[in-house]
Amino acid sequence: MKLLLDSTLCQGYGLCQEHAPELVELDEWGYAAIIAVAVPDSHEEAARDCAAVCPNSALRLEK
Repeated sequence: MKLLLDSTLCQGYGLCQEHAPELVELDEWGYAAIIAVAVPDSHEEAARDCAAVCPNSALRLEK
C-alpha cells in the first residue's frame, strides 16, 4: 500500500500528522510531507485514518 499526497490540495490543517506521525511530517508552515510512501503493514490502519481525516482529500491510498 502507498500513501500519496497531492500537495496542491493540502491546506496545512495538520490532522493527517496527528493520526500517522510515522508516515507524515509537517513543514514549518504546517503543510504535509510524506515520510514513507510505502506503508508498512503495521501502519496500514494509521494510513487509512490519516487519509480519511484530510478535509481536502489531499491524501489517498493506492495498492
